[in-house]
Amino acid sequence: MSRPAGALVLASASPRRLELLRQVGIEPDLVDPADIDETPQRDETPRRLVARLAIGKAQAVSARHPAAHVLAADTIVAVGRRILGKPDDEADARRMLTLLSGRPHKVLTGVAVIAPEGRTASRVVESRITFKRITDRELDAFIAGGDWTDASGGYKIHRLAGAFVTDISGSYTSVVGLPLYETLNLLGGLGWRGGPGA
Repeated sequence: MSRPAGALVLASASPRRLELLRQVGIEPDLVDPADIDETPQRDETPRRLVARLAIGKAQAVSARHPAAHVLAADTIVAVGRRILGKPDDEADARRMLTLLSGRPHKVLTGVAVIAPEGRTASRVVESRITFKRITDRELDAFIAGGDWTDASGGYKIHRLAGAFVTDISGSYTSVVGLPLYETLNLLGGLGWRGGPGA
């Protein structure tokens, strides 16, 4: 069913993105997750990947709700050109966190908004995170706790992994999953008038 003009559709199943929007007084009219292939293309850089996926998700959902503003995002963790998506299992999560232990890495979030008339705006926000050296005991406890599931790079900065962070440069909300400053600017620039102060 198509949404009415002025509606906001969040094209994401992420509870973190919904929580972040609510944090600044925005309640989407509908949450309609996109279902697209997120496999990186050959030689695709992390920045190009998140930009392509955010726009692709927005386009897929906008086709179902042409009268609404559609907001989509995608977040990945990268070490150099190496892309760390969501772990497949405990062993994959352990591999990722061992790689991140004691070293800096990037978190990139692509955000895309499509307006009712089809205009599209997007941004990629890059943040730099440094983890402490994670001990074997800490890693074992973290993996056993299951906090690695459904998270790029195997961690959620706003939960247990926050204790591993020694330095952050960039947007904290982007690392959580949605850069609020950039998102609000994109929505406002495309004529959406909901949210704080509307």
